[in-house]
Amino acid sequence: MLKKILFVSAMTIMSITIYGQEIKKDAETIITKMDIFTSKTGGITKFVDTKLPNLKTTFGSTETKVRKIVNGNSSVSFYQIVKESKYSNTTASIEYSDLIEVLKALKALKTEVDNDIATNPDYLENKFVTVDGFQVGYYVSKGKASWYIKLEKYGSDNTLFIDNADIIEIAFTEAKNKIEELKK
Repeated sequence: MLKKILFVSAMTIMSITIYGQEIKKDAETIITKMDIFTSKTGGITKFVDTKLPNLKTTFGSTETKVRKIVNGNSSVSFYQIVKESKYSNTTASIEYSDLIEVLKALKALKTEVDNDIATNPDYLENKFVTVDGFQVGYYVSKGKASWYIKLEKYGSDNTLFIDNADIIEIAFTEAKNKIEELKK
């Protein structure tokens, strides 16, 4: 009888231990449009960079360029913004069709900012996010709007603060025009 009680107790403790352990999930991996295009195997991949003027930020400036990637008979172009930091660089790679959507969203955000400031919220954030996790938007605090760009979905030190939306719009329009010029 004692053996049965010990056996049942041991099985109960084991089942609680086994089911009580949380299954660890792998970190969420984001596969971007850049990753998809550059991970093609069995062919030669060529990267061609064309420098653009630096993007003026509130605390300095950051490098921008158009990167054209050619893989076999297909090619795609990205607008890249590279933020250098002490230990590593953070890079946003915005594919041409996403760049067009960001420009449309930026125009819409610019029309809303004054109304959002007028509501005098304690805090308000209005932003556009691409499928790759790039963000552009503004937040309103203490009666003032502050524009920002978040280069990557995850990580730290990946946000650029911009004095006004016109700076963003000019830089992104220049990138769009350069990509269209390179397609010819």
